[in-house]
Amino acid sequence: MTRSEQLLDTARPGLTTALSKVPEVTAIFWVTKVLTTGMGETASDFLVRRINPFVAVALGAVAFAVALSLQFRVRRYVPWVYWLAVSMVSVFGTMAADVVHIGFGVPYAVSTVFFAVALAAVFGVWYATERTLSIHSITTVRRELFYWLTVLTTFALGTAAGDLTASTMRLGYFASGVLFAVVIAVPAIAHRSLGLNAIVAFWFAYIVTRPLGASFADWLGVPASRRGLDLGTGPVTLALAVVIAVLVGYLSRTTEATAS
Repeated sequence: MTRSEQLLDTARPGLTTALSKVPEVTAIFWVTKVLTTGMGETASDFLVRRINPFVAVALGAVAFAVALSLQFRVRRYVPWVYWLAVSMVSVFGTMAADVVHIGFGVPYAVSTVFFAVALAAVFGVWYATERTLSIHSITTVRRELFYWLTVLTTFALGTAAGDLTASTMRLGYFASGVLFAVVIAVPAIAHRSLGLNAIVAFWFAYIVTRPLGASFADWLGVPASRRGLDLGTGPVTLALAVVIAVLVGYLSRTTEATAS
């Protein structure tokens, strides 16, 4: 990123986000993001257990493709379009990680390392091509492609990491959620107190939102035999979807008010 881009990102965020197709990073952004990760986890589990898993994955892929197509068609950040795409990435990203483990028998430790390497490769190619990983620079089709490929990979990595701590390391879902709630505070503290680069801090936290939301959602939905509250993956998915819809409705109103 050039010096002028850095100044634009820090001194004039309103302008950069107005030109970008992704939202400003605020508290409500992080809350909505965590909720979508939880919803994607329970929705995926619900679908693959209620219908044929191959059909469920196919439906997830179609929904993901349609939502992403809508996102690429709009010319600016539209809250419901953007968060629909994030939600479908969450569902399909969960399915992709589960297919690697369940379908191919790959241990969570191996899949976590695999997706971590894949994410590093995506970041490397993105930076080598565009010379920036800033979300405030998502103003071209190519950068948007890199952005969504990164988002999808973070979801797969987060899913594998969350399952690794909950299942392989036997922490259980609630303890895993608490663990990742602590971990997600690390980049914020490091950025404010230790001068950690803002872009690094953002993507660090973004990755952790996945296992954070998914762990607590699993804890709510799975039966007591799996150390959960047994509320059911279907009801938890529906409840999270309703809360997400309310937040996105609020974001839509505030975005329109800002634009006018």
